[in-house]
Amino acid sequence: MFPTETYRQRRQVLMDAVSSGIILLMGNEDSAMNYTDNVYPFRQDSSFLYYVGIDQPGLAVVMDLDSGRTILFGTELTIDDIVWTGPQPSLSDRAARSGITETKSYQDLPALLAEANAGGRFVHILPPYRPENKVKLSAWLNVSFRQLSKMPSASLIRAVVAQRSVKEPAEIRQMEHAVDISGAMHVAAMEQARPGMRESQLVGIVQGIAVAGGKGTAYPVIMTTEGQVLHNHHHHRILESGQLVLGDFGGATNMHYAGDITRTFPVAPTFTTQQKEIYQAVLDAQMEVIEAIRPGVFNRDLHKMAARSMAESLKSLGIMTGDMEEAVEEGAAYLFFPHGLGHMIGLDVHDMEDLGEHYVGYGDELTRSDQFGIKALRLGRTLHPGFVITVEPGLYFIPELIDQWAAEGKHKDFINYQALAAYRDFSGVRIEDDILVTDSGYRVLGRPIPKTVAEVESIRQQVLTS
Repeated sequence: MFPTETYRQRRQVLMDAVSSGIILLMGNEDSAMNYTDNVYPFRQDSSFLYYVGIDQPGLAVVMDLDSGRTILFGTELTIDDIVWTGPQPSLSDRAARSGITETKSYQDLPALLAEANAGGRFVHILPPYRPENKVKLSAWLNVSFRQLSKMPSASLIRAVVAQRSVKEPAEIRQMEHAVDISGAMHVAAMEQARPGMRESQLVGIVQGIAVAGGKGTAYPVIMTTEGQVLHNHHHHRILESGQLVLGDFGGATNMHYAGDITRTFPVAPTFTTQQKEIYQAVLDAQMEVIEAIRPGVFNRDLHKMAARSMAESLKSLGIMTGDMEEAVEEGAAYLFFPHGLGHMIGLDVHDMEDLGEHYVGYGDELTRSDQFGIKALRLGRTLHPGFVITVEPGLYFIPELIDQWAAEGKHKDFINYQALAAYRDFSGVRIEDDILVTDSGYRVLGRPIPKTVAEVESIRQQVLTS
């Protein structure tokens, strides 16, 4: 946990930002995997972690905006629990560590909420995403599941997003550590990949580093020779010389701050000429975007910058034709770049997306586009000092999408489908880093992770010739 005063101050800022009533923050429960006592690894709700810091199941916090009281609700462990878990801090001890002086039994929470409802006091909640919490809130607030979806408080969501978006120095240190864990994972994958290995063997290697370094992986590992499948979590293929491995994975610290890094490397000692050209196109776009990061810039404009840069590279290879500014605006470039440039990152790998992408990524500044490719951009809004974002451009050759567009003659003024045929089975390249927006520009978090062609090939050559 951070120092006690950190949580006390965070809650006070939140309470000052929200109108009268009560704020209810729900912690998460253990969730059964296949029977009650065999549970998934516990993951506390990120907003609960941010404002309370207690990383244990079965808790909730109420902040009374009229009286100023803050109450932690939970259940004391019995000797039957302790036999299995070992001694644990009491509820009051846990509360004190978070700067909370009042505790009550979890069984008292429904009565408090009923009393608030009866008195016409508004109960501010965040959007529930866990079924266990949905069931409880539905019963406690006496609403159906459908009605519950309309219950989250917009004022609470906006206040949480405004506060959590700007990372404190201590949070940034945590995120630097998460990136360093992630970097060690990626270097290990580059160093240990061999022709004939299964993707799953590399996954086991990087997961072991993540567990040793913190809380494990921040999200399910993408490790694939089929990089054109954007979220490929199947790890059954065998690595063959001539293929590329796209690895998108990151470690989480013991306080759950996430790293999110992507690297692409050849199974062979070096990239082929074709692979090197596409890889360099992605790297050039990423570096151009990173250099342009500063407060006041719209991330949507950076997304278009990346798309335009990669489109110009494809034009130089004869794959695209015409005016690349137009090709981006018309959507032709998104045949090769069908996802967003990046997103917020923090306690969540896609930070605060449980609160709604509109609030986190757009707010009242922008309307999200419905155009293919750019509609997948999770973060379009203006960047501010203290934001931590990912920058992850990519180029992909998706046979199914190419075939559909070619059959429709879609964007034929910009796409040379005849030249594209030579890349149909290329797969894909993505390169990603985590970036802090500073007062005057940017800082790439963590120790440098190899990504130039020379750096990547140096590692692969040492491995395969030793």
